[in-house]
Amino acid sequence: MYRVIAITAAGLVLAACSSDTSTKNFFAFEPAKDTIRFESEPAGADAKTSTGQTCRTPCALAMPADKAFTVAFTLAGYQPTNEEVKLTAIGDGSSQLRPNPVLVELTPAPPPNPKKKVRHKRTAAKPTPNPKPKPVAAKSAPAAPPPMTPAPQPQATSPWPSAPPPQLH
Repeated sequence: MYRVIAITAAGLVLAACSSDTSTKNFFAFEPAKDTIRFESEPAGADAKTSTGQTCRTPCALAMPADKAFTVAFTLAGYQPTNEEVKLTAIGDGSSQLRPNPVLVELTPAPPPNPKKKVRHKRTAAKPTPNPKPKPVAAKSAPAAPPPMTPAPQPQATSPWPSAPPPQLH
C-alpha cells in the first residue's frame, strides 16, 4: 500500500515539474473571458483598451469579464474617441460586458487654418540698464590734406621803373 502512495506522489511531482508553473498559478482563480468585438467607421482605427490590449478595427479581443474598461480609438486625420465598456447584470444572476460589439463613428479632424494669425499678448516693457557702448568699427580715415604752403604772391610792381621807358619818335 505504501508503494502505491509513493508512486502516485512521485507521479504528481513529475507532472507538476513538467508543466509551465513560471507563468501560471494553478491555485489562483482566473476570471472568465468574454470576447468583445471592436468596429469603427472608417475601419482601420487603432483600438487600445485601458487594460493594455490593442488591435486594429475591425477586430476582437478576449477581455476579463469581471470589470469594466475603456477603449480609445485613434486614426490619422480623425479626432480620437473614447468608449466605455460596462459590466451589465443579466437576469440569471450573471453579468456580461456591454456594448458588444463596440461601434464607433470617428469624426474627421478639422484641417489646420494657415490663415489664422496668432496674437501675442503684449507685456509691459521692463526698464533695461544702460547698455555698454558697442565698439565702433574702424572706418578708413579720409586722406590728410597736404601741408599748407603759402601761395605764391604776385610780384609787386615798383613805382620806380627799372628800365628806361621806351622812347617815342
